[in-house]
Amino acid sequence: MAIDTCIFDAYGTLFDVTAAAREAAAEKPFESLAETWPAIARDWRDKQLQYSWLRAITGEHADFWQVTGEALDWALEANGAADPALRDRLMQLYRELSAYPEVPAMLGALRDAGTAAGILSNGSPEMLQSAVSSAGIGRLLDHILSVESVGIFKPASQVYDLVGRAFGCEAGNVLFVSSNGWDAAAAAGYGFTSVWVNRAGAPVDRLPHRPHHVLEDLTGIPDLAKSL
Repeated sequence: MAIDTCIFDAYGTLFDVTAAAREAAAEKPFESLAETWPAIARDWRDKQLQYSWLRAITGEHADFWQVTGEALDWALEANGAADPALRDRLMQLYRELSAYPEVPAMLGALRDAGTAAGILSNGSPEMLQSAVSSAGIGRLLDHILSVESVGIFKPASQVYDLVGRAFGCEAGNVLFVSSNGWDAAAAAGYGFTSVWVNRAGAPVDRLPHRPHHVLEDLTGIPDLAKSL
């Protein structure tokens, strides 16, 4: 079946999750982060994902904003940087994460080709709307779908069900794009054609399913969607 719908994960895929720590470190009040911000960004992201999985497994759901704050608290303490002012600034910056530079043109090319596009994310609706507005890409997206409507994080199948409901499409018509290897793998198992955006050149995760395509960034998504 031809691809008529392209669905993107948000954090790490469209939006650079390292941007908040990097940008804070460039601000005068937080210059002490010059050497530690990469570790803080890494630990923050790792714990954010780990906490989402654990909450999904245990059935103790909380929205992604709470999970993000709890992960940041751990990361700051682990790196000797626990400071309320820094925490507040990092959380503010996370609401306005920078999009990767190729994102607007890539989404514009999909729109020009008549391909529907949307976000499917662990993020809460408020978080996602803020990031999309900050990046100026709202007009290029048909739907912004949050796990909050089903109360469980990815990779639960209930989350992927949201795409068909919103777009009225079959799984085989969907190109699903994520920078998370586990997300791209789960989407492949669900029945989407999946793309792993492997910016770091990491090995493929050893999971029951594997992504169908691996790209270094998002630039090639419109051509790939057209070719399938």
